[in-house]
Amino acid sequence: MQLDFSILIKYLPDFGAALMVTLEVTVCSLLLGLLFSIPLSLFKISSIKPLEWFASFYTSIFRGVPLMVQVFMMYFGVPLVLPVKFTAFTAGVLVFSMNSAAYISESMRGGIKAIDKGQYEAAMALGVRYGAMMKDIILPQAIKSVMPSLVNEFISLLKNTTLIASIGLVDILRVGQLIQSRTYRAFEPFFAIAVFYYILVMALSFLGKLLERWVNKSDRR
Repeated sequence: MQLDFSILIKYLPDFGAALMVTLEVTVCSLLLGLLFSIPLSLFKISSIKPLEWFASFYTSIFRGVPLMVQVFMMYFGVPLVLPVKFTAFTAGVLVFSMNSAAYISESMRGGIKAIDKGQYEAAMALGVRYGAMMKDIILPQAIKSVMPSLVNEFISLLKNTTLIASIGLVDILRVGQLIQSRTYRAFEPFFAIAVFYYILVMALSFLGKLLERWVNKSDRR
């Protein structure tokens, strides 16, 4: 069969709108995931055992259950047992952010533990409270040390957002599926989707490297 990419031209506005949905889900999920991961990582290094157990159990759930199952549970399952109703966008953001928090917290835990204990001792000797020490001294250094992991998580999150097409949200993948159903051509739309994601991932990788260089440069000053 002869390839004909001209069939995609009239769908470019749809691709543009779907691209914005993909980016919105990715950015919102990453920001919430970062926010959730901070207390979770602190729980993991806490001397209070119930908090440590909770954080470990939380992480084991999101590591052990496939992401597709998590999406279906949030969108279709939770409303059956709780008096809530999620939109596809909200369900996707909640699942991706909670999932990212589990993985980011593991990286953050490693980053926190890698910091020299002398800094804790010096802060305590100066009378710095635990909360202020974590906020101003420990966490900034930990985030810098795990920056490559955060970039990788951002890239993985971007690619995982294709799962929201399974609950009806019109992202890039969903547009490709609609084009296929209307034109009976699969290669052209899915090749275009592959190119979209490749460009986005390469752009994120480039920005991540620039960010790492900027962080390392600021450390040398």
